[in-house]
Amino acid sequence: MEEWQQLLVDGINRSSQLPPEWRSSKEGVDQGDVEKTFPIRINGYYSSLISDPDGPIGRQVIPDPEEVLDFESPVDPLGEDTDSPVSAIVHRYPDRVLFLVTNQCPIYCRYCTRKRMIGTPEGVVTRREVEEGVEYIRDHPEVRDVVLSGGDPLMLKDDYLEFILSELRRIPHLEIIRIGSRVPSSLPQRVTPELCSMLKKYHPLFMNLHFNHPDEITPQASLACNMLADAGIPLGCQTVLMKGVNDDPDILKKLFQKLLTIRVKPYYLYQADLTRGANHFRTPVAVGLEIMKKLQGHTSGMAIPHFVIDAPGGGGKIPILPQEYLISMEEGDVVLRNYEGNVFTYPDIILPETVREEGGLASPEPEVGPLGNRNGHAGK
Repeated sequence: MEEWQQLLVDGINRSSQLPPEWRSSKEGVDQGDVEKTFPIRINGYYSSLISDPDGPIGRQVIPDPEEVLDFESPVDPLGEDTDSPVSAIVHRYPDRVLFLVTNQCPIYCRYCTRKRMIGTPEGVVTRREVEEGVEYIRDHPEVRDVVLSGGDPLMLKDDYLEFILSELRRIPHLEIIRIGSRVPSSLPQRVTPELCSMLKKYHPLFMNLHFNHPDEITPQASLACNMLADAGIPLGCQTVLMKGVNDDPDILKKLFQKLLTIRVKPYYLYQADLTRGANHFRTPVAVGLEIMKKLQGHTSGMAIPHFVIDAPGGGGKIPILPQEYLISMEEGDVVLRNYEGNVFTYPDIILPETVREEGGLASPEPEVGPLGNRNGHAGK
């Protein structure tokens, strides 16, 4: 048994294994009641990071009675089941699909969008369903990009993951393969030289990782990310904004800056989804907008992700920015406010009336700007 597998075995997989100081109840509901609906997994590595059950690491994985006191939020908030033409595929965007290859994860995050299937017998993804997913992609030439997710694809053994990757790489129209993984932040021991050697055979291959708090960036996590980067895999990070975990601009700035030092580019900051059993993690959207304002201009643009809402019912990811940045667009002037609150005017190109009416995309000959040159700038 490999080290990462032993850490899973030695971890907490039942409510009865929770230390006394981690136990809680509310309105007659305890963690045993939660376990009946939503499974528990806190592997031995990740549990070692928990110093306070109510702290930012503990809140992410220790079951909370609030999970089964939430009766109103949707089970499938993003409408993935509706957009699933075959069992393992979600086809929402024109040129790319989500391929759910497992329902196992290194930890079972309490805020997970797919709580309905993760770790449950009903959510198991069979080999036949994976083969049907590959066949679906093969039969749809418009698909040029696939995201392997689940569950966590890196929870699969090397040979089975390679089977999936090799089958996908045989599809001529498929250009990009992406893997979404929580492994480097929560079970970095799974990233082995053998795994990296296998993955590098299937480029162009990208990974979006999942870090939510700077305390998850440990020496082990750093090593795992550097091994993946050394294998030629570009790494991004998708972070979920959560109450009591990271809803603070200083915490997120530290996280995003530390991610860059381990060669991971902050990619998305997600507004928490309307998921049944996870509503207690949600923050007002205004909190996320305020955080983005406090990041802009105070750290490198490399360290600033897109703040997005994954629209309920299958609307897809929608980026949002503080409205204060764009004050107006009138009469050829774009009036902007920067991170310091100072206001600037950018002279816009005015399209001829005929182009505007026809909705044309061709760039017209630019009008002379107020500063005397053709693009409205004083020169570079």
